[in-house]
Amino acid sequence: MLIEIEPTPNPATRKFLPGRTVMDTGGRDFPNAAAAEASPLAEALFAIGNVDGVYFGRDFISVSAAPDADWPSLEADVLTLLLDHFTLDAPLFRQGSAAGIEVAPDDGFDIVDDPADADIIDQIKDLLETRVRPAVANDGGDIVYRGYRDGKLYLVMQGACAGCPSSAVTLKRGIESLIKHYVPEVESVEAV
Repeated sequence: MLIEIEPTPNPATRKFLPGRTVMDTGGRDFPNAAAAEASPLAEALFAIGNVDGVYFGRDFISVSAAPDADWPSLEADVLTLLLDHFTLDAPLFRQGSAAGIEVAPDDGFDIVDDPADADIIDQIKDLLETRVRPAVANDGGDIVYRGYRDGKLYLVMQGACAGCPSSAVTLKRGIESLIKHYVPEVESVEAV
């Protein structure tokens, strides 16, 4: 089995491509070791040490290193673990877990979409799904819709995008420009 490794725009994150489907639908973000208990693979990746985050995408796994980590040795440990996991065809999630349920972090951020904005929100979600998320996934991350209110679109950046030095530029110059072009009602895009 061959697992390709790609750098991402985030220098702390590498993208590992096992050449097979990782998640059938959606993605799963593990921003810390405590969040990884639903997945033996995520838990094992954090147990290596010097791992700050793990993200499962459709056909990739992004691993973010701690600030002082040595990527060459960490990369070898991650690669060995992933090879073992996929060679054994081990489960991605524990039985009986709520692995299929994506629960937004309890960050105190709560936007309830106005039903009057339903058409705008549908356009935004369609753009995110068809244009933005595939491009962001190429860089080892994901973007999740969190709400729209009074011309402001709120998004969460996950995987390689979380904490990436260029994420603010990507958000403002790339995503905001694209969304505003197709949905003029959107005045700004904010990360939460």
